Amino acid sequence: MKRIFVKFTFLFVCVSFINTLQADEKVYKLSMATTWTETTSPLFDAAKNMAKIANTMSNGRLDIKIDAANKHKSPFGVLDMVKGGQYDMAHSTSYYWKGKDINTLPFTSMPFGLTSPEQYAWFYYGGGMELMQKVYEKHGVLSFPGGSTGVQMGGWFRKEINSLDDLKGLKMRIPGFAGEIMAKLGVQVTNNAPGELYTSLERNTIDALEWVGPSMDISMGFHKIAPYYYTGWHEPASEMQFIINTKKFEKLPNDLKEILVVAMRISAYDMYIQNYDMNASAWQKMKTEYPNIKVKTFPKPVMDAMKKANLELRTEMSKDNPLLKEVLDSQDAYMKKVREWTKMSDFLYLKDNLE
Repeated sequence: MKRIFVKFTFLFVCVSFINTLQADEKVYKLSMATTWTETTSPLFDAAKNMAKIANTMSNGRLDIKIDAANKHKSPFGVLDMVKGGQYDMAHSTSYYWKGKDINTLPFTSMPFGLTSPEQYAWFYYGGGMELMQKVYEKHGVLSFPGGSTGVQMGGWFRKEINSLDDLKGLKMRIPGFAGEIMAKLGVQVTNNAPGELYTSLERNTIDALEWVGPSMDISMGFHKIAPYYYTGWHEPASEMQFIINTKKFEKLPNDLKEILVVAMRISAYDMYIQNYDMNASAWQKMKTEYPNIKVKTFPKPVMDAMKKANLELRTEMSKDNPLLKEVLDSQDAYMKKVREWTKMSDFLYLKDNLE
């Protein structure tokens, strides 16, 4: 009897071990929608790289299929599609959802706010991730940093901006919160579709526009028409995002959850440094082929007016949105702490070593 029991015990252990191996070999298929087309580099690259890293690290157990915007036809509907289960994941950016939920706005970037290294530090060590999950939990998704374009340029202008009067009546494509600030200063703000921007600028339908930076501006050709290229103020740390359906994520084995999170984090940072290199290369080409481009900074009275409008709008938005105020206050407190080090390190180093 004892021998039979031992045999059955051994058989049970073997079957359990085989089942474990089979479970470990199960392939989990996930679908991901992006806001970008496949040619939108480096944004689409971040999604593609994440899927590849997750697949490699999991030895093929995570298989993520990506649909670009031209496939699913709803670039600004990916949050709803993930929430509703049409897709398991998405790659987009958080401030696109401000019309649906104003609390999502600060997780991309805020005017005169944190730089990309500062914002990454806030996300991972300053409470930013916890606040982001607090905002997104009611949408049934988890949100993770998805890659930064760094400081975005302030835009291409046909004419030089010397005073606030030069902004009044100016027709400019500049979306989001920055657009509201510009509108407050008298700019006629539009939000033309990307495919219409060059034609709109060429035909004088608009006088100026903001896009991203040299890495993505060069292919659009704005520098061929508008020679004044203004430095940034409105998006100092433009962060993309990965979102994943919470229920779908919770069904993954613990090791695959960890692999997915690590893959998102690695691909996000890789996009940041890829874009940095692309900006440097694109600017070298731009300034060589179009030496008439003039890099400008907005005059101090204009910048002061932008900062004032920014504070007024933030106060107004936060009045009836305690969660938004909590997020903005957290960013402000972290910036107060981290900016002192940024000045001591990066700023003074650059200031003392610029040619």
